[in-house]
Amino acid sequence: MKLDIRKTLIISLAFFTISLAWTTYNTFVPIFLEELLGSSAVVGFIMTLDNIFGLIFQPYFGRKSDKTKTRFGRRMPYIMTGIPLAALFFMLIPFYNGLGRLFSMDLRLVFLMAFVIGMNFFMSVYRAPAVALMPDAVPAPLRSKANGIITAMGGLGTIIAFAVGGMLFNQKHYFPFLMGGTLMILALLALLLFYKEPEVPYSADEEDKPKGNTGLFWGKDGEKSAVAQNASLLPILLTVFFWFCGFECLTAFFTLFATEKYGILAGDATQMMAPMAVIFMIFALPAGYVGTKIGRKTSMVLGNVVLIITFGLILLIEDKTYTPFIMSISGIGWSLMTTNAYPAVAEMAPAGQTGRYTGYYFMFTFAASIASPILYGLTADLLGSHAYLFLFGSVMFTLGLIFLLMVKKSAIAHSEAAISDWPDKPIE
Repeated sequence: MKLDIRKTLIISLAFFTISLAWTTYNTFVPIFLEELLGSSAVVGFIMTLDNIFGLIFQPYFGRKSDKTKTRFGRRMPYIMTGIPLAALFFMLIPFYNGLGRLFSMDLRLVFLMAFVIGMNFFMSVYRAPAVALMPDAVPAPLRSKANGIITAMGGLGTIIAFAVGGMLFNQKHYFPFLMGGTLMILALLALLLFYKEPEVPYSADEEDKPKGNTGLFWGKDGEKSAVAQNASLLPILLTVFFWFCGFECLTAFFTLFATEKYGILAGDATQMMAPMAVIFMIFALPAGYVGTKIGRKTSMVLGNVVLIITFGLILLIEDKTYTPFIMSISGIGWSLMTTNAYPAVAEMAPAGQTGRYTGYYFMFTFAASIASPILYGLTADLLGSHAYLFLFGSVMFTLGLIFLLMVKKSAIAHSEAAISDWPDKPIE
């Protein structure tokens, strides 16, 4: 059995819209908020709304999409609703200034927050169902390869937002949002025209997979909770949590670390992270193939060890010359980890519950996005310096590795040899 590259690329358009929109949002919305509020703390809180919304709504809509049956499919109704409405609010964001001045009162912040909240909510409506498209359409042994393509497409969306969006923002501040919203609608049209959800999706069907419709930590109808039914589920979710704690603190505080440790300008510090982002995108597809070849757990352990080593090197080496190179190597490790992590969680989903387990995956990543800046901020305050950023990250990745080693290899992976025995059509 071979991976259908064309179908996977079409499915990846949904994730492309997510990366494009969020990168643009995270890059430019703080500028608008800073102008109106003048408080970095308040701006920082508002910028965590996407994580809070994701933590609350994505498991709900992922679970709800599992039970949805329409002529458009299970996931597409949420994508068809979420993308256009998210795109609408997204494109309205930069017009808060003009709209807010149309009234006798200054309502700029009211309009901006309304657009921000609207975008955050409708992005939460379709994200988990969109990501669940892949395991619905791709058999389990090929999901690491498929997720490599999807991750690379997400990286393309990020690069477009940075490169093209940055250039457009210098011309007119609303151009990147109009571009992003337009690409989101075009991606939706391509999905509607060229992709049809399978009537019976691929799903976990082995007899040892947990059955029923229980919650993550609580049972239902006399059955055990999901974590009680599968001993590897909580460890893999905690692995993801600590990984993203380590990564989110890096993205949020690296500029402060580099300016303090190396005495360089903030713009130069930001550029030092570019090699990591580029290598991550380039290596996403090979990471999927590596996961298929040597196994998801082995690939993730290897990537995790690479992150711990590279973070330790940056902590110890004082010369900034080597930092971009070491960061690029860490991008390889991060690709090996994240490209195989979601397929590993999806592998544990009982039949008909891929959306629910997708929601669990994002619930732990968003929880990390909320907790990590707070935990690191407290650490930095106690130590009185940002010089320990990579020590904090190393500790988080070490905790992730500990929990990863608790995950049973058989619970998250099919061998490459099993691909030839996998059915050619979706199964009950």
